[in-house]
Amino acid sequence: MPRVKSNVAHHARKKKIMRAAKGARGARSKLYKAAKETVERGMQYAYRDRRKKKGEFRSLWITRINAAARMHGFNYSGFMAALRKAGVDVNRKVLADLAVRDLDAFAKIAEVARAHA
Repeated sequence: MPRVKSNVAHHARKKKIMRAAKGARGARSKLYKAAKETVERGMQYAYRDRRKKKGEFRSLWITRINAAARMHGFNYSGFMAALRKAGVDVNRKVLADLAVRDLDAFAKIAEVARAHA
């Protein structure tokens, strides 16, 4: 059985890694081994942070809702509890968007919450 040489595949893999490491400094973008380590670490961070981003956005939405709710005499937890009691099923993303872009609509939702608080 003849020996298989993997030159083409190896060069393709190397080219892919070196392209991905292009923005790194010094040897991290020039030498294959250092570039490979950099890219692998970068991919780990990217995987982790895609999940972390969801929590960060939720935290941002809660901060915005809290600020708008305090303008209407509520704190965040009281406002959300009153909405739940009123049967208003609006998610945090939409509430935060209303708090930033449409204060009149948020005020109407706050009135509904006040009626059920």
